[in-house]
Order: sequence, then structure tokens, then C-alpha cells
Amino acid sequence: QVQLVESGGALVQAGGSLRLSCAASGRTSSYAMGWFRQAPGKEREFVAAVNWNNIRTNYADSVKGRFTISRDDTKNTVYLQMNSLKPEDTAVYHCAAGISTREADFHSWGQGTQVTVSS
Repeated sequence: QVQLVESGGALVQAGGSLRLSCAASGRTSSYAMGWFRQAPGKEREFVAAVNWNNIRTNYADSVKGRFTISRDDTKNTVYLQMNSLKPEDTAVYHCAAGISTREADFHSWGQGTQVTVSS
């Protein structure tokens, strides 16, 4: 398993942008990578994922067209570019690594980074 550390969370106004980064302790090239988020009082929800060979990406309907997941396996880093942010995007964002893009197949999780969107 890999160790994952997220960064880039911040307080931003609605309509703004942020880019989250997730640095892995080991090689990411053989893993599917994903982003999930958890808002206070709510269950964790899927945000976006990219498969191991960077060919296929999946997005939650709520972020489709606004968020973009990407990976740079030369840096063992995954990114989440978030544009047109809304207050409902406020949550702790977690990076994850797994054997596929199915939520149940993610086995390594980071501690998370806080994103707060003010109205």
C-alpha cells in the first residue's frame, strides 16, 4: 500500500478555483486513483477517479464539468482541479489509491485536506 498526503485545501469564495494535490510515498502507476469528500454530518461521497493507465476518468454528477482529475506518475502525484466552486463543495477531500475505480476497491486513504467555499 501507498501513503497518501493531500494538500491545497483552502477557504475560497463561490465561483473560485482550487487545485488539490495528492503525493504518494510509492509509485502510483499501477493504481487507480480517486478523490472523495466528506462534509460535516454526511457520509463520504465519491468525487472523481482515474484508472491506472490514465485512459478513463469518472466523475460524480455534482462535479462533472467543473472538476478535473489528473495524474503525473513521474511525480507520483494526483491532482484535482476544481473550478466554479459552490458552497456545497465544502468538505474534507481525501485522496485514495486502489485496484480499480470502484469505490470498494480503494484500499489506501490520505488524511484529507479541508476545502471551504463561502457564499
